Amino acid sequence: MDIIIRLITPDDVSEVTEMIQKTIRISNRKDYSEDLIEAMVSAHSPEFILRRSGWTHFYVALDGNTIVGCGAIGPYWNSETESSLFTIFVMPEYQKSGIGRAIVETLEKDEYFIRADRIEIPASITGVPFYQKMGYVFKNGISEPDEEHVIRMEKQIKME
Repeated sequence: MDIIIRLITPDDVSEVTEMIQKTIRISNRKDYSEDLIEAMVSAHSPEFILRRSGWTHFYVALDGNTIVGCGAIGPYWNSETESSLFTIFVMPEYQKSGIGRAIVETLEKDEYFIRADRIEIPASITGVPFYQKMGYVFKNGISEPDEEHVIRMEKQIKME
């Protein structure tokens, strides 16, 4: 498997949307109700992906010509010193193959990461163990999902 990670293009949006929606439906079903899964699927529309790629650095992972993963990094609420990781997904059949790690490592080399003192991730319940392996911890020690059904995780980069 020869995975290439590059920035998203407008031509990728439809395929990225389909990949994310498939991944949500399969990978998150053990942690979320069917209603919440369908709400997440609806929220990850082509328009949403296009908007997100407009203000973040949004990467895709390809196996040949097939998009098998994605992830984005951008400013945390317009901060110059804090950034956030978003929309990290790997197709179910490619999970546990190192692609998620490669995506996060790509994001951690991005200028939004390099300039930051702190990185936040709004993690799905499903994604928490993966992010913990990548060195992220529960923000403020809170390990339960919030009203948006995500668990806030973070990594301190630079100490004051």
